[in-house]
Amino acid sequence: MLRILLVDDHPVVRQGIRTILIERLKGAIVGEAGDADSALKLVAAGPWDIVVADISLPGASGLDLIKDLQRLHPELPALVVSMHPAAQFARRALNAGAAGYLTKDTSPEEFVIAIEEARRGRRYVGRDAGDVLLRWAAKSAATPHEGLSDREYQVLRMVGSGHTVSDIARDLGLSVKTISTYRTRVLEKLGMRTNAELMRYAIENGLLDS
Repeated sequence: MLRILLVDDHPVVRQGIRTILIERLKGAIVGEAGDADSALKLVAAGPWDIVVADISLPGASGLDLIKDLQRLHPELPALVVSMHPAAQFARRALNAGAAGYLTKDTSPEEFVIAIEEARRGRRYVGRDAGDVLLRWAAKSAATPHEGLSDREYQVLRMVGSGHTVSDIARDLGLSVKTISTYRTRVLEKLGMRTNAELMRYAIENGLLDS
């Protein structure tokens, strides 16, 4: 019996993915968690075959969750299903230890294939994500934002999209002070001083969702 833990902070999204999994994977049991802390508690409490997690979670991100799972439960595969295009997060997700990366518009058939591949210990990325990773591998030099932490990178993208520090703090479930600290670190690492410079950088480097 396949046991899947679904981690997403939107109940409607969880319900939709849960329906797909139950319909396509007969007999599967699907547990749910709305944040990383709850997910870790559920993993510790019982056996699971795979974790399916979003990147954008309140508090600790999905990437943080995957890193914790790799450290605490290295035998448990985790699959990322995100609203963000592969160009934005696929490489970071795989580097964190994810078994695969899919976007939320992935077909149910591909969703099932990804889960089956992950259970076999293989990594899975869709065609678009695979193309993105190949292009990244072909780059001879890392761009400045590659040196940012996952959370700093997330804040860079959100500032680049025009969100205020207060907006970002609310969306990520963190304090305004914490987000301000991340923003300061991003500015320092990229050698910039203003949000306008961050916005221009994000646009010029294709870091925003199209």
